[in-house]
This record gives sequence, C-alpha cells and structure tokens, in this order.
Amino acid sequence: MAFDKNTHFYKGKRMFRKNTSHLQPSLFGIASQLPQAKLKKLKKSKEYDFYQLVFCKINEKDFSVLYSDSCSRPNAPVNSLVASIILMYHNNWTTEKLFDRIDFDLLTRTALGLDTLEETPFCPATFFNFQNRLLSHFASTGQNLIEGVFDSLTQQQLKTLKIKTNIQRSDSFMAMSNIRSYSRTQLLIEMLIRLHRVLSDEDKLRFKELLDPYTKQSSSQYIYNLQRTSIPHEQQKLGQLYHKLYESLKESYKDVEVFSVFERVYTEHFTTTDNKITVKPGKELNGSTLQSPDDIDATYRKKRDRHYKGQSVNVTETANPDNELNLITDVAVCSNNTDDSKILNERLEPIKEKTPDLEELHTDGAYGSEDNDKKIEELEITHVQTAVRGRKADVSMEIEEVSDGQYTVKCPYQSVNAEKTRTRYKACFDVEICKQCPLNSNCPAKQQSDKRTYYFDRSDYLLGKRNRNIKSLPPERRKIRPNVEATVKEFTKPFNHKGKLRIRGLFKTMVYAHAMAISINFGRVWRYVAENPDVFALSNLLCSILPCLFAMNSRNNRRKTIIRDKSRCWLEPRQYFEQAA
Repeated sequence: MAFDKNTHFYKGKRMFRKNTSHLQPSLFGIASQLPQAKLKKLKKSKEYDFYQLVFCKINEKDFSVLYSDSCSRPNAPVNSLVASIILMYHNNWTTEKLFDRIDFDLLTRTALGLDTLEETPFCPATFFNFQNRLLSHFASTGQNLIEGVFDSLTQQQLKTLKIKTNIQRSDSFMAMSNIRSYSRTQLLIEMLIRLHRVLSDEDKLRFKELLDPYTKQSSSQYIYNLQRTSIPHEQQKLGQLYHKLYESLKESYKDVEVFSVFERVYTEHFTTTDNKITVKPGKELNGSTLQSPDDIDATYRKKRDRHYKGQSVNVTETANPDNELNLITDVAVCSNNTDDSKILNERLEPIKEKTPDLEELHTDGAYGSEDNDKKIEELEITHVQTAVRGRKADVSMEIEEVSDGQYTVKCPYQSVNAEKTRTRYKACFDVEICKQCPLNSNCPAKQQSDKRTYYFDRSDYLLGKRNRNIKSLPPERRKIRPNVEATVKEFTKPFNHKGKLRIRGLFKTMVYAHAMAISINFGRVWRYVAENPDVFALSNLLCSILPCLFAMNSRNNRRKTIIRDKSRCWLEPRQYFEQAA
C-alpha cells in the first residue's frame, strides 16, 4: 500500500465501486413497516424529492479518481457522502448533528436512499477522509469535484425545465472564516506557540530559555499583561527571535507545514536592513498577509466600514422575466480582497461555456472595467450596470459606432464625426459654438487654435456604451438585478451572528458555496413542483429518474423486476410511483 505524496492519502486503501444498493429496497424496509397514510406522507416530503432530484442524479464515476484502480476494499457510497455534505451545509448542522440525523431521523435517511433502520452508510472517520480526499485532489489538479456535481445537476435542471438563460444577473458577498481576530503582536506570539509544539525534544530544550516566556501561557494572556507603550519594543524583540529561529531551523524543518506558516509570518512582518532585523511599518502590510494560523487562505478587506477576514463568493443566476423560476448557474470563490470586476473577468468564459445563449448580464457598479468591456464584446454579451463606479463627468461625451471604425461623438450642443489618428480617434468641435456653451469650463475637449478636440479610443466607446446600456432597456428590465440579493441572503442564512461560517479555508468555503447552490436550486425546483404538479416538464424529469423497483415473489422467494409501463409515464410523478410500488 503506497503513500502518494501528491494526493496525501493511500492510493491502495480503497477502490471505487458505484452505490446501487438504494435501487433495491429491502422486503422488510421502512416502506413495509409504515402505515399507508404515513408512507404517502413520506413520499410527498421534501426529503423524498431530494432523494430523486439530487441523490439519484449524482454521477459517482466522477469521484473514481479519488480511489485506487487496483482490486482492494470498496469505497463508502459516494452519493451518500456528497448528499450528506449538501444536507449538512443547507441545514447548518455540525458533523455530530448530521450523524444523529442519519441514525435517528427517518426523513434524512429517506433523502440518502437508506431503506432500513439498521445500516449507516459511513462512519465519521470515512466522512472526514472523503473531504480530505476532495481537498487533496483539488490541491493536485485544481478540480473541485463538488463544483462538478453542481454544474451537472444545474445543466439537467435548466434543460428539463426549459429555463431561459439568455439574461442573467450577478452579485457577491463576504464569507467570513471561522477564525479569531488577532492583533499583530498576538499573531506573532501565537505563531511561536504553534512552532514550539512541533519542535523535537532536543530543539525545545535548545530554545527553552528564549521560548518559555511565550509558551507558558496563551497568546491572549501574554498580550493582556503587555503595556501598550511597550508593544514596539516587544515587536522588535520578536523580530530578533524570529530571525534566530528561522536561521537555526530552516534546514531541518523545511518540510513541516507549521514551519512554512512561521516562515511566511517572518517574511511578511520583518525585513533585514544593513544586517539588522527591523519591523515592517503597518502601512506596508496588505490584506493578503496571514490573518490567522488556522486559515492560511483568509484575507482581509474593509468594505462599507466593516472588517472582513475570509473569502468572497460570487453568484450568477438566470433572470429572464419570462422564467417561472430562476436557477443559479455559476458560483465562484476567491480571496475577499479581489475586486468584483476581476472575478467577473475570470468567470465570463466559464459562464458563457455553460450557458452559450447568454446575451445580457446585469451587475452593480463594482463589476465594470476596461478588460471586462473588451472580453464582453468578444463574447457578444451586453453588460448592464445598475450603477457606475467613479465620479460622474461634468460634461458627457456620447460616442456611437456608426460602422466598423467609424464613430460619432455628441456633446450636449454638438454632434461631429470622429477622425482616425495614428493611435486613437479625435472629434473636432466648432470653437464658436463652444464659446457660447455654458459648460465650456468643464468640457473634456482640449482647446486648440481654431477648434476644440476630444481624443478617445475604443475603450472609451465601450465604457460609454456600458454606462448607457441600462437606458436602452424597457423599464421592466432595468430593475431585475436587485433580486439576486435575495439569493445572496439564502447563502448567508447559515452564518452566525457575527457573519461567520462554521468552517475555515478556501477549499471548504468552495465546497460550502457549491453545496448551498445545489440545495438552493433544489429548493426552487421542489417548490415549483409543489405549486405546479401537472407541469409536463417536471413530471418527465421525476419519472426519468425514478429508481428501478423490485418486489419479492412470495411463492418462489425470487425477486423480479417491476417493468415500468410506458402507458403510465405521463402520470403525475407520485401517482406513478405509487402504482409501480
């Protein structure tokens, strides 16, 4: 059994096997023990539809890359593991609460395709190992398999429900990591305590005198007894200690993860000048510096007078007014000090690939940029902003493209054709008319001997076009973006009173975001089914994923498959299931 350094788990420990046990209910399972009224109620539950619309649609083969190709012990059911992650984040359960639900809640067991009360699909250790495998696979390949589940389910739902994806909207929110807030000095001391824990007994004895003042108490206790006026001196002393520890330990501990974090803190907070260790001024530290040793991915950002430490999540969903329901089509997670315009620039191509008919994207003012204007033009998308970032021009210059390379420029009192120069374009205005213009003093056109000239390039045209896009829409389409904020509220509902997640780290936040997106989309589909039970598309969807049903032949004790009658495939889903059962 060989250990794979790239994936950090034993490749030979488990082999992949698809879970099909839920397709063959037990003769003495839950369904046979419930009274008819309760069984009927169970089949109308949200959890029963979760089993059909999510659990049964998870493509387990996508997760086979996590397991060994050689013949060995089979893996725990992947669809049960993935569905459990979705349920845990959606209901804001702890892991302990999740297992309590699996063991004792009939509805949760129904959602996971468990037909009897005896079996448990996996133990806590297997659940944690599976998440570690997901993380290791992401670290080595950059592929988030939970995101693949979200994309697959969403594509099926969009296609089956015939949801129009040509108009979409996007927004972002802050996902704060579940970490404590450290002051700069406290972080430096906390890192020393963490480093001391991984030192060998010999090295602990070697640096005992230097580290004892910090390791005999917690970092908060040390800071509590520290006078404010002595903080600069304390930081300088810590710099000397960091330098000595780094130079002494860098060779023997270079492969230790805690030492790597220690090294990062050392290089972020201290610098060497003329062979002397000095503390970097606070203004030189940016939002990417380490916020906590418990979450090395968390970044810092101040937004609207609030301080955030964690990640940022960007959400895109359909928004065509003709849709009876809208679904989330894309979720992206990145550091929270990344500008929204950069996030959009990175997500435009994946969104267009998933929804090729996208023609119109609604965002707020933070998403606009010159690079986005160019990429959006290439992808033939109209970018509609509800607000424009930056100062409003005193005199507006409207640039219109008459034909390829031909532009007309309008100011409040004139309209002229632009001319091509060597590197850009220019529009020459009548100087006599300009003299009589009340906006003369604020005009961006430059005064020349016999004319006023306004210079521009294509990026100026694209910026002006983006700013005017919303005015070209009918009134009912100008206010469709704010509704995405309700979607954001669904994502942030599990946050605690401080606006924090239960989790830490970039990857776990990605898993959370995509699991929540799956559950939010499912909730919308489920409510739509409840309100429209006779909709042909939904009936066809549910019927297409009903599991094969088995019955026991009481005479010869043999199982025989119940073959679905094609004449019954247009029945309402639950009616079909009841007849088949």
